Formats: sequence, structure tokens, C-alpha cells
Amino acid sequence: MKKLIIISFLILTWANTVLAAGNQYQLQVAGLACPFCAYGIEKKLSSIKGVENTQVDVASGVVIVTMAEGVELKEKAAREKVKKAGFSLRSFSRK
Repeated sequence: MKKLIIISFLILTWANTVLAAGNQYQLQVAGLACPFCAYGIEKKLSSIKGVENTQVDVASGVVIVTMAEGVELKEKAAREKVKKAGFSLRSFSRK
């Protein structure tokens, strides 16, 4: 019984990770230099309908955007918001 519970937990954890990762996008943003930059880009991207979370790594210029289930992030919308925040979108990919 204990093995069944552990296996069930592992399967559920794995499934949740796979599903969440399928709804994430990686943006390479040029010009990020400080926490204020991170805040600005998060604020603009969060205004897109369906965005659940944003994670910014200022040092690498990578922004991970997590979308709600069933919602797709369009590159055009991301590019527009990044530009309005004062930065340049270098690359856009689904994670």
C-alpha cells in the first residue's frame, strides 16, 4: 500500500510538472539591468490576459512567462509589451 501511494504521488507530481511546463514561454530580453527593470517587464507582461506568473532573471535576460491552462501567449503580444516596457525582445520560444 505504501508503494502504491508513493508511486501515485510521483506520477501526479510528474504530470503536474509536464503540464505546467507545456504552458510556459521563454523570452530573451535585451536591456535588463536591475530589479527595477525586472519589475517593469513583469508589470507589462502580467497585463496580458491569461498570464499567471512571470519570473525574471536579470543577469541572463531571461523571462519565463507561465500562462493559464488553455491560453497561448502570442509572440506579437509579448513583443509589444516588452517594447512598451522599454526593452527589446531577442527571442521567443515555448518551453
